[in-house]
Amino acid sequence: MLKKSLLSCVTAAVFLIIAGESSTALAADANHSHKHKHHRQFRHVSFDPSRINLLSRSALVIDESDHRVVFSKNPDPVQPIASITKLMTAVVVLESKQNLDEMLTVTKEDVDTLRFSSSHLRVGAQTSRLNFLRMALIASENRAASALGRNYPGGLNAFVAKMNEEAKKLGMVHSHFADSSGLNGQNVSSAEDLVRLVEKARNISLIHQITTTSEISLPVGYRHQMVRFKNTNPLVAKQDWEIGLSKTGYINESGQCLVMEAMITGHPMVIVLLDSHGHQARINDARRVKQWLEYRSRSANTTVGQL
Repeated sequence: MLKKSLLSCVTAAVFLIIAGESSTALAADANHSHKHKHHRQFRHVSFDPSRINLLSRSALVIDESDHRVVFSKNPDPVQPIASITKLMTAVVVLESKQNLDEMLTVTKEDVDTLRFSSSHLRVGAQTSRLNFLRMALIASENRAASALGRNYPGGLNAFVAKMNEEAKKLGMVHSHFADSSGLNGQNVSSAEDLVRLVEKARNISLIHQITTTSEISLPVGYRHQMVRFKNTNPLVAKQDWEIGLSKTGYINESGQCLVMEAMITGHPMVIVLLDSHGHQARINDARRVKQWLEYRSRSANTTVGQL
């Protein structure tokens, strides 16, 4: 009888020890999980194609065939546009009929002393105006854009004046340009104004051709070595996109920006995405817009232009 009592006590003690350890482990796991949850604070964005939940603070989507607003999110603010500026730079260079074969040289004046941005172009690099245009539009090369503006008749100040004159002609009433690269935070515009700029630039065949090139190699390295320039918008290389124009932009004041013209569900769509934050945020927003437009077209059994 005594042996049975002792055995019962030992069994109970072992059970209590095991139970205590288990509860301690569970508490530790819960605490560990809580800590990880505390540190992993993600901003969740819906991937439901029936809705758009964008990271961009300002967005505008226009059906270019009838200029109907298909989607709008906070489109009115006038804000910095960073390297989207380079689209206007290209428009001015090409509209002024400058010699695209003329050789230009990068000088110290083209070095970014405002933001100290990096560049593939060394001081002294020389190539044609056309190649500088390619570098500015494909890889958003700031020194290339600076050289384009500086080599305009009358210099950079005359070039910037021409940019603002062109903006006025296009009806970009909320826009102002301060340089040819977009590094200056005083290059500002609105989503609606940028639609006008995209439509203008898209109708210039060379801008269409250049901005939709995924990458290019040019002899601008030391002793004319080939340097590869990749498009800052990876979507131009995707087979499921039919893009007619593309340009990205980023400085601290502007956030991530992207303007595009693309054929979606048989309609030419102008997409403007401004002030987005996060890794690949503007690219993922563009994908969400495309998915939403395709979903709307399928679900309504109609074309986007009729929505």
